[in-house]
Amino acid sequence: MEGNRFAAGFAGPVPATYDRLLVPLLFRHYALDLARRAARHAPARVLELAAGTGAVTRCLAESLPPATEITATDLNPGMLEQAAAVGTARPVHWQAANAQQLPFADGSFDLVACQFGVMFFPDRPAAYAQARRVLAPGGQLLFNTWDGMASNELAACIEAALGMLYPAAPLRFMSQVPHGYCDPARIAADLRAGGFAGEPRMTLLPGRSEADSALGVARAFCQGTPLRAEIEARQPGGVEEATAACEAALRARFGSGPVSAQMQALVVEVAA
Repeated sequence: MEGNRFAAGFAGPVPATYDRLLVPLLFRHYALDLARRAARHAPARVLELAAGTGAVTRCLAESLPPATEITATDLNPGMLEQAAAVGTARPVHWQAANAQQLPFADGSFDLVACQFGVMFFPDRPAAYAQARRVLAPGGQLLFNTWDGMASNELAACIEAALGMLYPAAPLRFMSQVPHGYCDPARIAADLRAGGFAGEPRMTLLPGRSEADSALGVARAFCQGTPLRAEIEARQPGGVEEATAACEAALRARFGSGPVSAQMQALVVEVAA
């Protein structure tokens, strides 16, 4: 997770909650997809940006040959500490790094991957330019970003519930950040500005968010994302109340049993 005002939200108890609840709820499906796409290119050296708690890193470690070198980076040390604590099937190199100022030499990698991190980059063309710089000729940039709220039912339900709880100051984190960077034309323009001359390949990839209960989903969003800090800023000590409000909204929408909801992301591939 990268350097804007939300980066500080991935701290304290958030990384462990994020990994325990959000990764199986939202991220593992897309992590498996990114790892499969990465394996098709048979890279010898892989750099992961905004690795978070290592959802993609673990899949890469399982999908790529043992000789493939994997370097996983994130701006937030707490997220990397959680990732390293969970571990991977084989050794990877964990390193704190800002995607906009990568500490690697030109042409150091054959593939750069990023799962649901580009939305957090304050200057996306600058981050893309860094990815382009560290890629060897013909190397690949591979990333995904969430589609809009209309295609992601859980995020939409959570934001609506929090809007009702805090009508004077609605929380727009979900729509503005995770789900705020999904226009293909804008993404293509940012990639060109970052030095990628080729036409990016973009694929809409639907999926299902599955959870045992509405409470687990509410905890995942309210306690395992920067929403926690946003809630605390509006109502100190209000995380449990917000979680309960979101649980009630989710139960009203999806029922009292297990939750199954639509989700969708955009996968982008472009050659250096």
